[in-house]
Amino acid sequence: MKSGRAAVFVAPRQPFEIREFPVPEPEPGAILVKVRLCNICGSDLHAWHGDFQTTKIGGALPTILGHEMMGTVAKLGAGVHRDFNGAPLSEGDRVVFQYFTHCGRCPQCLKGRTVSCLHSSMAMMGNCEQPPHFVGGFADYYYLKPNQVIFKVPDHVPDEVVSGANCALAQVIQGFQRVNLRFGETVVIQGAGGLGIYASAVAKHMGAKRVIVIDGVKERLELARQFGADETIDLQEYPDDRSRVARVRELTDGIGADVVVELVGHPGVVNEGLNMLALSGRYLEIGNISKGKVVELDPSKLVFGNKSIVGVSWYEPEALKMAMDFLSKTIDLYPYHRLFAVKFKLSEINHAFELAEKRAVPRATIVMD
Repeated sequence: MKSGRAAVFVAPRQPFEIREFPVPEPEPGAILVKVRLCNICGSDLHAWHGDFQTTKIGGALPTILGHEMMGTVAKLGAGVHRDFNGAPLSEGDRVVFQYFTHCGRCPQCLKGRTVSCLHSSMAMMGNCEQPPHFVGGFADYYYLKPNQVIFKVPDHVPDEVVSGANCALAQVIQGFQRVNLRFGETVVIQGAGGLGIYASAVAKHMGAKRVIVIDGVKERLELARQFGADETIDLQEYPDDRSRVARVRELTDGIGADVVVELVGHPGVVNEGLNMLALSGRYLEIGNISKGKVVELDPSKLVFGNKSIVGVSWYEPEALKMAMDFLSKTIDLYPYHRLFAVKFKLSEINHAFELAEKRAVPRATIVMD
């Protein structure tokens, strides 16, 4: 029987173990994908640290981390002939796909809220020692369950660019839709990692008048400007929250931002972001995924300021389609190659995680071939 490699996650802070598992036959409606690239996302780092404990939300160990990926169709299950945009689907086609599933039949799905499906599942949760084994992106294969959303990739969009679409890019698109970002508004982005860079570009294309990005790494801030940021705030120059809030007020003529996006992943920045909001501003919370972290806030500031907080994790299928359309149209506009400049072999995954943790690379990419 044919086998494939996987970087197995056995426990937080423990080295990944390269193992081999039998390659499964896709059941009717399912698709076996040959993974080509998988990025190390912030949530992968949180899981590796032990902050994002997958076992507390229904996951199992050992498992396979990785979800920000793309690949080619290795084998189609019976009854699968087209992608979710109606395009013919064949073996060898390059594809991008949601890393989570929804049932389509629960009360939330019937209301059109598939991101809140009561019977959802996602990559990185299954026990990789049980079939179909390939439950995460840091492996030669990934098993798409029946009806898992999938799209063909346009020929002119490179693999490296596509790999970030099914998480970071689609997520910020969903987030800006949820907070109803409007033409002419001002956006502040806390954190210039992969999500923050995408958020800069998406905000500008959705009509934001001014995009302000906050981070402590000069290279990231420079990259944010290349992806549409009008202003940047360096933590080295503005070392405390009061100075940063004052700077945002200065850049917005004393009014504050219409939308502030939290992409740092630390609860300590939440109050700071709320203080940057204008009256009737919206705070978009995406970065904090680790349970048990808390923040104290004064709810009267929300009430008297007519402010709101919106949390976004997953995204609706349409957002992934919009992400692919966005990449297709802007492929020559932004230096996407700078986002994924550092590639590692699957056998080098432990070194890649160490560098990603130190923020020594903008985004580490694991290459399977």
